[in-house]
Amino acid sequence: MTSRTARKTGSETALAPRLPAHETIYRELRALVLFGDLAPGQAVTIQGLCDRLGAGMTPVREALRRLIAEGALEFQGNRRVSVPLLDAGNIGELIFARQWLDPHLARRATERATPADLDHLTEVDDDLDRAILRGDMRAYLELNYRFHRALYEIAVAPILTDVADGLWLRFGPSLRVVCGRVGTEGLPDRHKDLLAAMRAGDAEAAAEAIRADVVQGMEQVRQSLSRQPRDD
Repeated sequence: MTSRTARKTGSETALAPRLPAHETIYRELRALVLFGDLAPGQAVTIQGLCDRLGAGMTPVREALRRLIAEGALEFQGNRRVSVPLLDAGNIGELIFARQWLDPHLARRATERATPADLDHLTEVDDDLDRAILRGDMRAYLELNYRFHRALYEIAVAPILTDVADGLWLRFGPSLRVVCGRVGTEGLPDRHKDLLAAMRAGDAEAAAEAIRADVVQGMEQVRQSLSRQPRDD
């Protein structure tokens, strides 16, 4: 059994040591950003985040420091932070980066995937389909991220995976905005094409499927934001 497969069984989670408090708070706050629970442009107080997370000021400040350094949050002054608002230029940069990065990782993943890896990806995608059908926006966002994250892990490219994760932090909150406008059924994906290509061992077809998936999703974000009224 590979180490990746071990992670998927849940046994590793059961045996994992308890995380330090500051790391736990960082991950909880990161999830709030990643899945759009903090709306882009909405300022929140540091004390409000402490209350929301049930945490003290010190670990929350440390988590905020890390997320600001990663570009996921920005300091507004007066002890407030917010998720940055994206504009057309930002989306263009994200599309440019992801059109290269995700296909490259998909090629690597196709070359390295085991049957167990493909089974896991299929399970996550099946759960994603069910979330779409029941209109569960938060589950859709989490499962869509989990699918891509699992693909990155199969690629075994930790530096590139960190870069990809950083990009998700930049556009994840805006994807939540799109879901709120068009619903989960308005966000189809190309995961089935990707999985078929991976099972066939066709790395180029897998790269093209994920490229189409990325462009489709990011263009929906761009179009939605272009219709969003902006403050002068």
